[in-house]
Amino acid sequence: MSPEKMVMMANQIATFFNTQPGDQATERVAGHLRDFWAPAMRDQLKDYVAAGGEGLNPTVTAAAAQL
Repeated sequence: MSPEKMVMMANQIATFFNTQPGDQATERVAGHLRDFWAPAMRDQLKDYVAAGGEGLNPTVTAAAAQL
């Protein structure tokens, strides 16, 4: 998948969980990525974060560290 699409999708997930009550958005994003993203997509995200993660919501960056 293109990096732009991956960033958009990951940021949409973070936006949703950031609006939910509580302070577990990072854990919930990580759980969503584990449950619904293919291993190759998670690997792409982790590689993107390692390369700087430009444009990613900070919650996504933190969640990627939990994958």
